[in-house]
Amino acid sequence: MLKTLIIIPAYNEELNIQKTIDDIKENAPEVDYVVVNDGSKDNTLDVLNKYNYHYINGFQNQGLFGAVQTGFRWALLNNYDIAIQFDGDGQHSASYIKLLVKAIEDGNDIAIGSRFVTEKKPFSARMLGSRLLSFAIKLTTGKTIKDPTSGFRAYNKECIRFYAEDSNNPPEPDTLVYMLKNGKKISEVQVEMSEREFGESYLNPISSMKYMCRMLVSILLIQPFRKVKK
Repeated sequence: MLKTLIIIPAYNEELNIQKTIDDIKENAPEVDYVVVNDGSKDNTLDVLNKYNYHYINGFQNQGLFGAVQTGFRWALLNNYDIAIQFDGDGQHSASYIKLLVKAIEDGNDIAIGSRFVTEKKPFSARMLGSRLLSFAIKLTTGKTIKDPTSGFRAYNKECIRFYAEDSNNPPEPDTLVYMLKNGKKISEVQVEMSEREFGESYLNPISSMKYMCRMLVSILLIQPFRKVKK
């Protein structure tokens, strides 16, 4: 297996982080991990220290992108071949890590842990935003991404550098357009995800709507016109 790092952004995940790390140790013991504590205000840092977990401590909240980019920079500095973005809230399952790694080893630049490769996307208000983003990506690139909002992704070495060095390239649905424009090959791997057990997502209905609007504007009006990286 290529040298692989799991990047776990964590903000106020004191009740979830132990389960997340236990899952990785049980189902992907051959893979390294690092928790990026994103200025948590709860006891996340105490849990990380109590169990001697591998972590980078952020003294202030940078947001999801800042935390994940910190992980990418660590991966780049330590010469990892693959970086995997993995939520700290227990929604992702480490049992799919090998499938994502294999997708990269098979020649893909980015592999997305998708809920909708073999399973149908439900027609629900919750999935409306996902459908709109998929349509917008298809419109601008001609490529189909069935689960663009999935935060369970693997990246090869070149993409690690892209995300580590470019502050205008957060690992969000919109920048998949930019990566496709740069000739990157993206595949999706069928996974199952769990519901968060403890704590609250940073996306409430209002912030979710704002997020989707921002992503759509970026996909349709910004990303297609960004200069291709040489």
